[in-house]
Amino acid sequence: MSTIISIADLAKHVGEEVTLRGWVYDSTGKGKLQFIKVRDGSGICQCVAFKPDLPEEVFAAAQKLSQESSLTITGMVKEDKRAPGYPGGYEVAIKTLTVISAAGEYPISPKEHGIEFLMDNRHLWLRSTRQWAIMRIRATIVSTIRNWLDDHGYLLVDTPILTPAAGESTSELFEVKYFDDMAYLAQTGQLYSEATILAHGKVYCFGPTFRSEKSKTRRHLAEFWMVEPEMAFFSLEALMDMEEQFVSAIVGRVLEKHRMELNILERDTSFLEKVSAPFPRINYDEAVVRLNKLYTESSDEEVKRLLRYDPANLPEGKTEGEYVRELRELLKMDWGNDFGSPHETALTQQFEKPVFVYHYPTAVKAFYMQPVEGRPESCRSVDLLAPEGYGEITGGSERIYDHDLLEQRIADYKLERKNYAWYLDLRRFGGVPHAGFGLGVERTVAWICGLQHIREAIPFARTMNRLYP
Repeated sequence: MSTIISIADLAKHVGEEVTLRGWVYDSTGKGKLQFIKVRDGSGICQCVAFKPDLPEEVFAAAQKLSQESSLTITGMVKEDKRAPGYPGGYEVAIKTLTVISAAGEYPISPKEHGIEFLMDNRHLWLRSTRQWAIMRIRATIVSTIRNWLDDHGYLLVDTPILTPAAGESTSELFEVKYFDDMAYLAQTGQLYSEATILAHGKVYCFGPTFRSEKSKTRRHLAEFWMVEPEMAFFSLEALMDMEEQFVSAIVGRVLEKHRMELNILERDTSFLEKVSAPFPRINYDEAVVRLNKLYTESSDEEVKRLLRYDPANLPEGKTEGEYVRELRELLKMDWGNDFGSPHETALTQQFEKPVFVYHYPTAVKAFYMQPVEGRPESCRSVDLLAPEGYGEITGGSERIYDHDLLEQRIADYKLERKNYAWYLDLRRFGGVPHAGFGLGVERTVAWICGLQHIREAIPFARTMNRLYP
Protein backbone atom coordinates (compact mmCIF):
# COMPACT_ATOMS: atom_id res chain seq x y z
CA MET A 1 0.00 0.00 0.00
CA SER A 2 1.40 3.37 -1.00
CA THR A 3 2.00 6.25 1.44
CA ILE A 4 0.25 9.59 0.94
CA ILE A 5 2.96 12.27 1.03
CA SER A 6 3.56 15.91 0.17
CA ILE A 7 5.75 16.91 -2.77
CA ALA A 8 8.08 18.71 -0.35
CA ASP A 9 8.89 15.29 1.18
CA LEU A 10 9.76 13.42 -2.04
CA ALA A 11 13.45 13.24 -1.13
CA LYS A 12 12.58 11.07 1.88
CA HIS A 13 10.84 8.45 -0.28
CA VAL A 14 13.20 7.67 -3.17
CA GLY A 15 12.57 4.13 -4.39
CA GLU A 16 9.18 3.92 -2.68
CA GLU A 17 5.66 3.87 -4.02
CA VAL A 18 3.76 6.98 -2.92
CA THR A 19 0.49 8.79 -3.56
CA LEU A 20 0.31 12.49 -4.35
CA ARG A 21 -2.87 14.57 -4.22
CA GLY A 22 -2.99 17.91 -6.00
CA TRP A 23 -3.67 19.86 -9.16
CA VAL A 24 -2.29 19.84 -12.70
CA TYR A 25 0.09 22.74 -13.17
CA ASP A 26 1.08 21.80 -16.72
CA SER A 27 0.96 18.79 -19.03
CA THR A 28 2.87 17.99 -22.21
CA GLY A 29 3.12 14.89 -24.36
CA LYS A 30 5.94 13.32 -26.36
CA GLY A 31 5.06 10.08 -28.11
CA LYS A 32 4.68 7.34 -25.52
CA LEU A 33 5.46 9.76 -22.69
CA GLN A 34 3.18 12.22 -20.94
CA PHE A 35 4.82 14.70 -18.56
CA ILE A 36 2.50 16.07 -15.90
CA LYS A 37 3.59 18.80 -13.49
CA VAL A 38 1.58 18.47 -10.29
CA ARG A 39 1.37 20.97 -7.47
CA ASP A 40 0.01 20.23 -4.01
CA GLY A 41 0.65 23.43 -2.05
CA SER A 42 4.01 22.25 -0.73
CA GLY A 43 5.73 22.25 -4.12
CA ILE A 44 5.65 21.15 -7.76
CA CYS A 45 6.97 17.90 -9.19
CA GLN A 46 7.05 16.14 -12.53
CA CYS A 47 5.07 12.94 -12.87
CA VAL A 48 5.74 10.74 -15.92
CA ALA A 49 3.22 8.44 -17.64
CA PHE A 50 4.96 5.83 -19.85
CA LYS A 51 2.42 4.19 -22.17
CA PRO A 52 3.89 0.63 -22.26
CA ASP A 53 3.76 0.45 -18.43
CA LEU A 54 0.15 1.58 -18.02
CA PRO A 55 -3.35 0.34 -18.78
CA GLU A 56 -4.69 2.03 -21.88
CA GLU A 57 -7.36 3.94 -19.97
CA VAL A 58 -4.80 5.38 -17.49
CA PHE A 59 -2.54 6.69 -20.24
CA ALA A 60 -5.57 8.10 -22.09
CA ALA A 61 -6.64 9.92 -18.92
CA ALA A 62 -3.13 11.34 -18.55
CA GLN A 63 -3.27 12.72 -22.09
CA LYS A 64 -6.59 14.48 -21.51
CA LEU A 65 -5.70 16.33 -18.31
CA SER A 66 -6.54 20.04 -18.34
CA GLN A 67 -4.73 22.69 -16.32
CA GLU A 68 -5.91 22.90 -12.69
CA SER A 69 -7.78 19.57 -12.77
CA SER A 70 -7.56 17.93 -9.35
CA LEU A 71 -6.24 14.38 -9.16
CA THR A 72 -4.41 11.70 -7.23
CA ILE A 73 -1.34 9.96 -8.62
CA THR A 74 0.33 6.84 -7.31
CA GLY A 75 3.80 5.91 -8.51
CA MET A 76 7.45 5.26 -7.78
CA VAL A 77 9.71 8.12 -6.62
CA LYS A 78 12.91 8.44 -8.65
CA GLU A 79 15.85 10.77 -8.17
CA ASP A 80 16.77 12.70 -11.32
CA LYS A 81 18.72 15.94 -11.03
CA ARG A 82 17.23 17.09 -14.36
CA ALA A 83 13.66 16.78 -13.13
CA PRO A 84 11.95 20.19 -13.02
CA GLY A 85 9.81 21.48 -10.17
CA TYR A 86 10.13 22.90 -6.68
CA PRO A 87 12.22 21.67 -4.99
CA GLY A 88 13.12 19.69 -8.16
CA GLY A 89 15.46 16.76 -8.68
CA TYR A 90 12.79 14.10 -8.18
CA GLU A 91 10.00 12.68 -10.33
CA VAL A 92 7.24 10.14 -9.96
CA ALA A 93 6.77 7.27 -12.43
CA ILE A 94 2.99 6.95 -12.64
CA LYS A 95 1.28 3.62 -11.89
CA THR A 96 -2.28 4.82 -11.37
CA LEU A 97 -4.05 8.14 -11.88
CA THR A 98 -7.50 9.24 -10.73
CA VAL A 99 -9.12 12.51 -11.79
CA ILE A 100 -11.16 14.02 -8.96
CA SER A 101 -12.47 17.06 -10.84
CA ALA A 102 -11.74 17.95 -14.47
CA ALA A 103 -11.21 21.70 -14.83
CA GLY A 104 -12.73 23.76 -17.60
CA GLU A 105 -10.64 26.05 -19.80
CA TYR A 106 -8.43 27.92 -17.33
CA PRO A 107 -8.49 31.70 -17.87
CA ILE A 108 -4.90 32.36 -16.77
CA SER A 109 -2.34 31.06 -19.24
CA PRO A 110 1.42 31.56 -19.70
CA LYS A 111 0.69 34.46 -22.09
CA GLU A 112 0.96 38.03 -20.84
CA HIS A 113 -2.14 39.25 -18.99
CA GLY A 114 -2.95 42.82 -17.92
CA ILE A 115 -2.78 43.57 -14.20
CA GLU A 116 -6.50 44.41 -13.96
CA PHE A 117 -7.36 41.03 -15.48
CA LEU A 118 -5.08 39.30 -13.00
CA MET A 119 -6.52 41.23 -10.06
CA ASP A 120 -10.08 40.43 -11.20
CA ASN A 121 -8.98 36.80 -11.16
CA ARG A 122 -6.92 37.06 -7.99
CA HIS A 123 -8.68 34.00 -6.57
CA LEU A 124 -7.06 32.01 -9.40
CA TRP A 125 -3.86 34.02 -9.81
CA LEU A 126 -2.84 32.99 -6.29
CA ARG A 127 -2.15 29.49 -7.70
CA SER A 128 0.72 30.72 -9.88
CA THR A 129 4.25 29.86 -8.82
CA ARG A 130 5.19 33.49 -8.24
CA GLN A 131 2.21 34.21 -6.01
CA TRP A 132 2.73 30.89 -4.21
CA ALA A 133 6.30 31.94 -3.39
CA ILE A 134 5.21 35.37 -2.11
CA MET A 135 2.55 33.94 0.20
CA ARG A 136 4.98 31.41 1.67
CA ILE A 137 7.46 34.19 2.44
CA ARG A 138 4.67 36.33 3.90
CA ALA A 139 3.67 33.49 6.24
CA THR A 140 7.25 33.18 7.49
CA ILE A 141 7.50 36.95 8.04
CA VAL A 142 4.32 36.81 10.15
CA SER A 143 5.46 33.79 12.19
CA THR A 144 8.91 35.33 12.75
CA ILE A 145 7.35 38.57 13.96
CA ARG A 146 5.27 36.67 16.53
CA ASN A 147 8.03 34.30 17.61
CA TRP A 148 10.65 37.02 18.04
CA LEU A 149 8.37 39.23 20.11
CA ASP A 150 7.12 36.31 22.21
CA ASP A 151 10.71 35.15 22.83
CA HIS A 152 11.77 38.65 23.91
CA GLY A 153 9.17 39.15 26.61
CA TYR A 154 6.40 40.89 24.65
CA LEU A 155 2.79 39.94 25.37
CA LEU A 156 0.23 39.78 22.57
CA VAL A 157 -2.76 41.92 23.60
CA ASP A 158 -5.54 42.30 21.03
CA THR A 159 -6.98 45.75 20.40
CA PRO A 160 -10.35 46.84 18.97
CA ILE A 161 -11.05 47.10 15.26
CA LEU A 162 -14.08 49.33 15.91
CA THR A 163 -13.06 52.56 17.64
CA PRO A 164 -14.86 55.76 18.70
CA ALA A 165 -12.11 58.15 17.59
CA ALA A 166 -9.08 58.67 15.39
CA GLY A 167 -5.75 57.17 16.34
CA GLU A 168 -3.94 59.42 13.88
CA SER A 169 -5.30 61.56 11.01
CA THR A 170 -9.04 62.18 11.15
CA SER A 171 -9.10 62.47 7.34
CA GLU A 172 -8.13 58.80 6.90
CA LEU A 173 -11.04 57.14 8.72
CA PHE A 174 -13.58 54.65 7.39
CA GLU A 175 -16.90 55.38 9.08
CA VAL A 176 -19.28 52.55 10.01
CA LYS A 177 -22.67 52.67 11.66
CA TYR A 178 -22.47 51.29 15.20
CA PHE A 179 -26.04 50.75 16.41
CA ASP A 180 -27.27 54.33 17.02
CA ASP A 181 -23.78 55.86 16.92
CA MET A 182 -20.94 56.26 14.44
CA ALA A 183 -17.70 54.30 14.81
CA TYR A 184 -14.50 53.99 12.78
CA LEU A 185 -12.35 51.13 11.51
CA ALA A 186 -9.09 51.22 13.43
CA GLN A 187 -6.10 52.96 11.86
CA THR A 188 -3.91 51.67 14.68
CA GLY A 189 -4.12 49.73 17.92
CA GLN A 190 -1.42 51.87 19.51
CA LEU A 191 -3.53 53.96 21.88
CA TYR A 192 -5.04 50.82 23.40
CA SER A 193 -1.60 49.21 23.64
CA GLU A 194 -0.46 52.21 25.66
CA ALA A 195 -3.08 51.20 28.22
CA THR A 196 -1.88 47.59 28.35
CA ILE A 197 1.82 48.41 28.84
CA LEU A 198 0.85 49.79 32.25
CA ALA A 199 -0.31 46.28 33.09
CA HIS A 200 2.33 44.20 31.25
CA GLY A 201 5.36 46.40 30.47
CA LYS A 202 6.02 45.23 26.90
CA VAL A 203 3.15 44.30 24.58
CA TYR A 204 2.22 44.07 20.93
CA CYS A 205 -0.98 44.01 18.93
CA PHE A 206 -1.17 42.43 15.50
CA GLY A 207 -4.05 42.65 13.07
CA PRO A 208 -5.72 44.45 10.18
CA THR A 209 -5.75 48.24 10.08
CA PHE A 210 -7.58 50.60 7.76
CA ARG A 211 -6.71 53.92 6.10
CA SER A 212 -9.04 55.73 3.72
CA GLU A 213 -6.17 57.51 1.98
CA LYS A 214 -7.12 58.46 -1.56
CA SER A 215 -3.80 57.17 -2.81
CA LYS A 216 -3.02 55.13 -5.91
CA THR A 217 0.69 54.65 -5.31
CA ARG A 218 2.43 51.28 -5.35
CA ARG A 219 2.98 51.55 -1.58
CA HIS A 220 -0.55 52.05 -0.25
CA LEU A 221 -3.46 49.78 0.65
CA ALA A 222 -6.79 50.66 2.25
CA GLU A 223 -6.61 47.52 4.42
CA PHE A 224 -3.28 46.16 5.61
CA TRP A 225 -1.78 44.19 8.47
CA MET A 226 0.38 45.83 11.08
CA VAL A 227 2.27 44.70 14.16
CA GLU A 228 2.64 47.37 16.84
CA PRO A 229 5.00 46.77 19.78
CA GLU A 230 4.71 49.22 22.68
CA MET A 231 7.14 49.40 25.60
CA ALA A 232 7.12 51.12 29.01
CA PHE A 233 10.31 52.93 30.07
CA PHE A 234 11.66 53.01 26.49
CA SER A 235 13.48 55.94 24.91
CA LEU A 236 13.69 56.69 21.20
CA GLU A 237 17.24 55.35 21.16
CA ALA A 238 16.17 52.09 22.84
CA LEU A 239 13.36 51.84 20.31
CA MET A 240 15.80 52.04 17.39
CA ASP A 241 18.05 49.44 19.04
CA MET A 242 15.11 47.07 19.32
CA GLU A 243 13.83 47.71 15.77
CA GLU A 244 17.14 46.91 14.09
CA GLN A 245 17.39 43.60 15.96
CA PHE A 246 13.76 42.79 15.13
CA VAL A 247 13.97 43.61 11.42
CA SER A 248 17.32 41.83 11.07
CA ALA A 249 15.76 38.69 12.55
CA ILE A 250 12.86 38.80 10.07
CA VAL A 251 15.13 39.15 7.04
CA GLY A 252 17.54 36.54 8.35
CA ARG A 253 14.79 33.98 8.83
CA VAL A 254 13.48 34.48 5.27
CA LEU A 255 16.97 34.07 3.84
CA GLU A 256 17.46 30.92 5.91
CA LYS A 257 14.15 29.29 4.98
CA HIS A 258 13.16 30.55 1.54
CA ARG A 259 16.08 30.50 -0.89
CA MET A 260 13.97 28.51 -3.33
CA GLU A 261 11.09 31.01 -3.21
CA LEU A 262 13.44 33.98 -3.55
CA ASN A 263 14.95 32.29 -6.63
CA ILE A 264 11.47 31.84 -8.10
CA LEU A 265 10.94 35.59 -7.64
CA GLU A 266 14.38 36.26 -9.20
CA ARG A 267 15.14 38.35 -6.13
CA ASP A 268 18.65 39.79 -5.94
CA THR A 269 19.42 39.10 -2.29
CA SER A 270 22.66 41.11 -2.11
CA PHE A 271 21.04 43.95 -0.14
CA LEU A 272 19.10 41.53 2.08
CA GLU A 273 22.35 39.76 2.99
CA LYS A 274 23.63 43.05 4.45
CA VAL A 275 20.66 43.56 6.79
CA SER A 276 22.16 43.29 10.26
CA ALA A 277 22.44 45.65 13.21
CA PRO A 278 23.44 48.42 13.52
CA PHE A 279 21.54 50.46 10.93
CA PRO A 280 22.56 53.98 9.88
CA ARG A 281 20.76 56.80 11.75
CA ILE A 282 20.29 60.36 10.48
CA ASN A 283 18.05 63.11 11.81
CA TYR A 284 15.44 64.86 9.70
CA ASP A 285 17.56 68.04 9.45
CA GLU A 286 20.45 66.11 7.93
CA ALA A 287 18.08 64.29 5.58
CA VAL A 288 16.76 67.63 4.24
CA VAL A 289 20.33 68.85 3.66
CA ARG A 290 21.20 65.61 1.87
CA LEU A 291 18.16 65.84 -0.41
CA ASN A 292 18.75 69.44 -1.38
CA LYS A 293 22.39 68.66 -2.10
CA LEU A 294 21.27 65.84 -4.38
CA TYR A 295 18.83 68.26 -6.02
CA THR A 296 21.49 70.86 -6.79
CA GLU A 297 24.62 68.77 -7.37
CA SER A 298 23.54 65.46 -8.95
CA SER A 299 24.15 64.82 -12.63
CA ASP A 300 21.23 63.75 -14.80
CA GLU A 301 22.53 60.18 -14.70
CA GLU A 302 22.69 60.31 -10.93
CA VAL A 303 19.10 61.63 -10.74
CA LYS A 304 17.97 58.70 -12.88
CA ARG A 305 19.76 56.27 -10.58
CA LEU A 306 18.48 57.89 -7.40
CA LEU A 307 14.86 57.77 -8.52
CA ARG A 308 15.13 54.41 -10.30
CA TYR A 309 14.33 55.81 -13.72
CA ASP A 310 12.83 53.32 -16.15
CA PRO A 311 12.69 54.38 -19.84
CA ALA A 312 9.52 52.31 -20.18
CA ASN A 313 7.78 54.81 -17.89
CA LEU A 314 8.69 57.87 -19.95
CA PRO A 315 5.43 59.90 -20.25
CA GLU A 316 4.04 60.23 -23.74
CA GLY A 317 5.05 63.48 -25.41
CA LYS A 318 8.05 64.15 -23.16
CA THR A 319 11.71 63.85 -23.98
CA GLU A 320 14.01 62.08 -21.56
CA GLY A 321 15.65 65.39 -20.71
CA GLU A 322 12.32 67.00 -19.82
CA TYR A 323 11.33 64.07 -17.67
CA VAL A 324 14.67 63.98 -15.84
CA ARG A 325 14.24 67.70 -15.04
CA GLU A 326 10.85 66.86 -13.54
CA LEU A 327 12.41 64.05 -11.54
CA ARG A 328 15.08 66.42 -10.23
CA GLU A 329 12.37 68.76 -8.89
CA LEU A 330 11.00 65.86 -6.85
CA LEU A 331 14.24 65.83 -4.85
CA LYS A 332 13.81 69.39 -3.58
CA MET A 333 12.82 69.47 0.07
CA ASP A 334 11.67 72.33 2.30
CA TRP A 335 12.13 71.94 6.04
CA GLY A 336 8.81 71.20 7.70
CA ASN A 337 7.33 69.02 4.96
CA ASP A 338 6.92 65.29 5.21
CA PHE A 339 8.87 63.07 2.85
CA GLY A 340 7.19 61.75 -0.27
CA SER A 341 8.12 58.52 -2.01
CA PRO A 342 10.81 60.17 -4.20
CA HIS A 343 12.54 61.63 -1.13
CA GLU A 344 12.55 58.28 0.66
CA THR A 345 13.76 56.49 -2.46
CA ALA A 346 16.64 58.93 -2.98
CA LEU A 347 17.67 58.83 0.69
CA THR A 348 17.81 55.06 0.83
CA GLN A 349 20.00 54.97 -2.27
CA GLN A 350 22.71 56.50 -0.08
CA PHE A 351 22.86 53.43 2.17
CA GLU A 352 23.26 49.67 1.82
CA LYS A 353 21.08 48.89 4.84
CA PRO A 354 17.75 50.17 6.12
CA VAL A 355 18.20 53.69 7.52
CA PHE A 356 16.54 55.42 10.47
CA VAL A 357 15.39 59.02 10.03
CA TYR A 358 14.45 60.59 13.36
CA HIS A 359 13.18 63.88 14.86
CA TYR A 360 10.60 64.79 12.22
CA PRO A 361 8.72 68.10 12.35
CA THR A 362 5.95 67.98 14.94
CA ALA A 363 3.43 69.38 12.44
CA VAL A 364 3.62 66.33 10.14
CA LYS A 365 3.29 63.72 12.86
CA ALA A 366 0.52 62.50 15.15
CA PHE A 367 -0.66 64.45 18.19
CA TYR A 368 0.75 62.04 20.79
CA MET A 369 4.47 62.29 19.92
CA GLN A 370 6.92 63.62 22.51
CA PRO A 371 8.59 66.94 21.53
CA VAL A 372 12.37 67.21 21.33
CA GLU A 373 13.60 68.91 24.48
CA GLY A 374 14.12 72.63 23.83
CA ARG A 375 12.85 72.29 20.29
CA PRO A 376 9.05 71.87 20.22
CA GLU A 377 8.89 72.18 16.43
CA SER A 378 10.46 68.70 16.25
CA CYS A 379 9.30 65.47 17.88
CA ARG A 380 10.92 62.29 19.14
CA SER A 381 9.77 60.28 16.15
CA VAL A 382 11.52 57.84 13.83
CA ASP A 383 10.83 56.08 10.53
CA LEU A 384 12.81 53.12 9.22
CA LEU A 385 13.30 53.33 5.45
CA ALA A 386 14.08 50.15 3.52
CA PRO A 387 16.83 50.16 0.87
CA GLU A 388 16.30 49.89 -2.90
CA GLY A 389 13.53 52.49 -2.89
CA TYR A 390 10.95 50.56 -0.84
CA GLY A 391 10.38 53.43 1.58
CA GLU A 392 9.02 53.44 5.11
CA ILE A 393 8.46 50.04 6.70
CA THR A 394 8.17 51.19 10.32
CA GLY A 395 7.07 54.40 11.98
CA GLY A 396 7.29 55.10 15.69
CA SER A 397 8.07 57.54 18.47
CA GLU A 398 8.34 58.28 22.11
CA ARG A 399 4.85 59.10 23.35
CA ILE A 400 3.86 62.16 25.35
CA TYR A 401 3.47 61.06 28.97
CA ASP A 402 2.77 64.46 30.56
CA HIS A 403 -0.98 64.84 31.10
CA ASP A 404 -1.21 68.59 30.57
CA LEU A 405 0.89 68.58 27.41
CA LEU A 406 -1.17 65.76 25.92
CA GLU A 407 -4.39 67.58 26.76
CA GLN A 408 -3.06 70.69 25.03
CA ARG A 409 -2.16 68.64 21.95
CA ILE A 410 -5.65 67.17 21.77
CA ALA A 411 -7.00 70.73 21.80
CA ASP A 412 -4.44 71.93 19.22
CA TYR A 413 -5.43 69.13 16.83
CA LYS A 414 -9.12 69.98 17.39
CA LEU A 415 -9.94 66.48 18.63
CA GLU A 416 -12.95 65.79 20.84
CA ARG A 417 -11.58 65.58 24.39
CA LYS A 418 -14.40 63.28 25.55
CA ASN A 419 -13.21 60.62 23.10
CA TYR A 420 -9.74 60.67 24.68
CA ALA A 421 -10.63 60.96 28.36
CA TRP A 422 -9.54 57.36 28.95
CA TYR A 423 -6.28 58.02 27.10
CA LEU A 424 -5.57 61.01 29.33
CA ASP A 425 -6.27 58.83 32.36
CA LEU A 426 -3.19 56.79 31.47
CA ARG A 427 -1.13 59.90 32.26
CA ARG A 428 -2.98 60.55 35.53
CA PHE A 429 -2.51 57.08 37.00
CA GLY A 430 1.10 55.97 36.82
CA GLY A 431 2.16 57.30 33.43
CA VAL A 432 5.77 56.66 32.42
CA PRO A 433 8.04 57.47 29.48
CA HIS A 434 7.25 54.95 26.76
CA ALA A 435 7.68 54.32 23.05
CA GLY A 436 6.49 52.10 20.26
CA PHE A 437 6.20 51.64 16.52
CA GLY A 438 4.16 49.98 13.81
CA LEU A 439 5.55 47.69 11.10
CA GLY A 440 3.46 47.22 7.97
CA VAL A 441 3.48 43.58 6.92
CA GLU A 442 2.73 44.21 3.24
CA ARG A 443 5.49 46.80 2.81
CA THR A 444 7.90 44.43 4.50
CA VAL A 445 6.82 41.59 2.20
CA ALA A 446 7.15 43.84 -0.86
CA TRP A 447 10.68 44.86 0.14
CA ILE A 448 11.96 41.39 1.01
CA CYS A 449 10.38 39.81 -2.08
CA GLY A 450 11.43 42.67 -4.38
CA LEU A 451 7.87 43.39 -5.55
CA GLN A 452 7.08 46.37 -7.72
CA HIS A 453 3.62 46.86 -6.21
CA ILE A 454 2.23 46.20 -2.74
CA ARG A 455 -0.96 44.60 -4.14
CA GLU A 456 0.93 41.29 -4.58
CA ALA A 457 1.98 41.24 -0.91
CA ILE A 458 -1.47 40.29 0.45
CA PRO A 459 -3.81 37.56 -0.79
CA PHE A 460 -6.70 39.91 -1.62
CA ALA A 461 -5.71 43.56 -1.90
CA ARG A 462 -8.07 46.39 -0.97
CA THR A 463 -7.18 49.61 -2.73
CA MET A 464 -8.94 52.83 -3.61
CA ASN A 465 -10.48 51.26 -6.73
CA ARG A 466 -10.65 47.57 -5.79
CA LEU A 467 -13.04 45.70 -3.52
CA TYR A 468 -13.39 42.55 -5.69
CA PRO A 469 -12.86 39.65 -5.35
